[in-house]
Amino acid sequence: MSIIIMQGDITKLKVDAIVNAANSSLLGGGGVDGAIHRAAGPKLKEECSTLGGAKPGEAKITHGYNLPATWVIHTVGPIYKDGKHDEATILWHCYENSLCIARSYGLVSIAFPSISTGAYGYPIEEASKVALRAIDNFLQKCAYYEMQVLCVTHSQKDFSIYIQSAKELGVKHEVQG
Repeated sequence: MSIIIMQGDITKLKVDAIVNAANSSLLGGGGVDGAIHRAAGPKLKEECSTLGGAKPGEAKITHGYNLPATWVIHTVGPIYKDGKHDEATILWHCYENSLCIARSYGLVSIAFPSISTGAYGYPIEEASKVALRAIDNFLQKCAYYEMQVLCVTHSQKDFSIYIQSAKELGVKHEVQG
């Protein structure tokens, strides 16, 4: 059971599942959502169209199609207003529900982007702490279940923030890259 913080392209990772920071339609969009849909190919959108969308905090799973990852877990993060509208709770549920799906499918490696920190405006300093706490909490509760969780950032700045947040929180982690 480990948390790995790395900078890279989540669509290139050969893991059991990557997590898509999706919009509520699950049909593709900008940022990491668009990149995952482009890399997976049109069959991903086709399968997503059968899922009926998702609410913030929910997670749903599809095949990975042309991705190196076998599965894609789609979760809808909160749109950040001011931190006083349950954004942290919803964000926590994104991570927890994605990890629960991974466990229920017997997956042992999962990669997360930084959910809600792009177009949805969640400050990366706060979002990284929620993400790391939620992942660490899940791994502690499920210590019997071996799982490798990657936090994959796109930029060097976000990578540094994740490392700093892990240190501040005392979350055991490894750094790759």
